[in-house]
Amino acid sequence: MQKIVIHRPGGFNRLKIESVPDPLASDSEVVVKVKAIGVNYADCVTRMGYYASAKEYVGWPITPGFDFSGIVSQVGKNVKNLKVGEPVFGISRFNSYATHVVVPRHQLFSIPKTCTFEEAGGFPTIFLTAYYALHMVTRIYPGSILLIHSAAGGMGSALLQLSRHAGWRTIGVVGNPGKVEAAKAIGADIVIDKSKENLWEAVDKHAPHGLDAVLDGNGYITLKDGAKRLRNNGKLIAYGFHSMFPKRSGIANIFKLAWDYLRTPRFNPISTHNRNISLITFNLSFMFERTDLFDIAMGDLYKWFAEKKIRMPKITSYPFADAAQAHKDLQSGKTIGKLVLVH
Repeated sequence: MQKIVIHRPGGFNRLKIESVPDPLASDSEVVVKVKAIGVNYADCVTRMGYYASAKEYVGWPITPGFDFSGIVSQVGKNVKNLKVGEPVFGISRFNSYATHVVVPRHQLFSIPKTCTFEEAGGFPTIFLTAYYALHMVTRIYPGSILLIHSAAGGMGSALLQLSRHAGWRTIGVVGNPGKVEAAKAIGADIVIDKSKENLWEAVDKHAPHGLDAVLDGNGYITLKDGAKRLRNNGKLIAYGFHSMFPKRSGIANIFKLAWDYLRTPRFNPISTHNRNISLITFNLSFMFERTDLFDIAMGDLYKWFAEKKIRMPKITSYPFADAAQAHKDLQSGKTIGKLVLVH
């Protein structure tokens, strides 16, 4: 088999294809011959050497990647309800940038008949993250209005769809005019193009009484102003810190990281208590041991996905060998929808 290996942190050229022996399934595992692989921003942060769970669970060298789809090529002796040749999609804690992936049986799902490998391969990470943010770490009430940053990207698209499915009103934020229609098409009630209008003046206009939740993957550049606009019982939900990392270079600037860390707002528990607001942060890659939560989330998501109540956003496919270009495009902030690698 082949896999992409990163031997030490750095730029796009650190993604190297190597040949290694084919994996073998243990008693409760399944080997999948991979067809498509989701590309997530976490993969870029892993490559640069700053993804916490990558350091804790793997170290160097590492093969990045979480979600994938493909064909079952081998099953362990305790796996009774899955056969060789079946099309599946799933999630792993790293290692999906490969021609073959081995995972526990409960991390795999049959691909709905109307779904392509590319759609299934890019589905789990963004929708599991969005589900956890909206339905597991907090409770958001009927009639709420949510602000969702990076609304035309993969994660933003998942947040918009799950919010619409729950009946909440959404304000999506995008960075250029070319993304406005994409955000509207996937479910945003209102779209703010921050390249053409002042973001926070527009938020105040559309939500004069405040926001019930802010979904923020940016980090220091928007966290403070988002928190200011939360109404009573509002939630600031932070799931990433993209603004700390470069858009053009593949290598993070350690001095910028340090400066941005110092500029990241600190929230005093007494102040948040007195305002009756909540700060919620999480990293889904630390959650693999919580199979109870995983099963609940994927149970709902799989049903909605199969019933077409939620769908994948626009997909851009790259050959497996072009993973570096996919990383470069994703970091640029100019992409729309979900990126996938294909074999």
